[in-house]
Amino acid sequence: MDDMLIRLGYDIQFDFPGITPMVALLHVHPSRERDLVEPDLLRINPKTEATEYIDGFGNRCTRFVAQAGPLQLSNSTLIADSGLPDEVNEHAREVPVGDVPNEYLCYLLNSRYCEVDRFSNIAFELFGHVNPGWARVQAICDWVHGKVTFSYPHARPTKSALDVYTERIGVCRDFQHLAITFCRAMNIPARYATGYLGDIGVPYAGPMDFSAWFEVYLEGRWWTFDARHNTPRIGRVLMAVGRDASDVAITTSFGHANLTYFSVVTDEVQVHPAEASQATIASASS
Repeated sequence: MDDMLIRLGYDIQFDFPGITPMVALLHVHPSRERDLVEPDLLRINPKTEATEYIDGFGNRCTRFVAQAGPLQLSNSTLIADSGLPDEVNEHAREVPVGDVPNEYLCYLLNSRYCEVDRFSNIAFELFGHVNPGWARVQAICDWVHGKVTFSYPHARPTKSALDVYTERIGVCRDFQHLAITFCRAMNIPARYATGYLGDIGVPYAGPMDFSAWFEVYLEGRWWTFDARHNTPRIGRVLMAVGRDASDVAITTSFGHANLTYFSVVTDEVQVHPAEASQATIASASS
């Protein structure tokens, strides 16, 4: 598939009963900034002073203080994408724990939603016989995809990997938490990822939302896996990575916030091939 352009955007609205500090992780991840064709700007209405920073996981964050009353966070931008599905390397080998870079050791440990110590025996019973490396991670994805049922009504913010393993039902973040926990229990560094994933190259599945997947460290680099869909997808745009969902919340409010409206856009843009080529060149040179 040739290069494509994808329109990304969101409209998120709140009502605040009082002054409330907030942090938002709504920008395209720094690793994809070179692909942006238009500015990636977080618009705050009413206009509010905000500052940006890079957190400990390398995500671009925005910090501001919301006043009492309604507030809107919105953006619309354009990004160039290869149009290719997620990369696959069936020969990718595991990295011995002794050789894992220091900054990635946290992706082998327990975290808020991933109780690695509770899964050691379970993981080795289920996946210890599978060849280490890509095959083992794929076997984990196959198991989670086959055993867990997707259901929006069963979402809850406190659900951990152990809950998912027990209940066998949840939303995309739950699939990823369980797969991440299995990987870590098998000494494979795994981290949670969130971003845009539109229905590009697949049947329409309903209104858009931000999506979750996970990445594993094999053969000296990070690779994308998705236990919910369990197939390579086109047009995945990363926003943030962390140990689990608690590190990459789209918005965090330090006080009460009433969500009143939520909309996400992830659409392939149909343009003339010459225009798409020029846009890609412009993006690469910026």
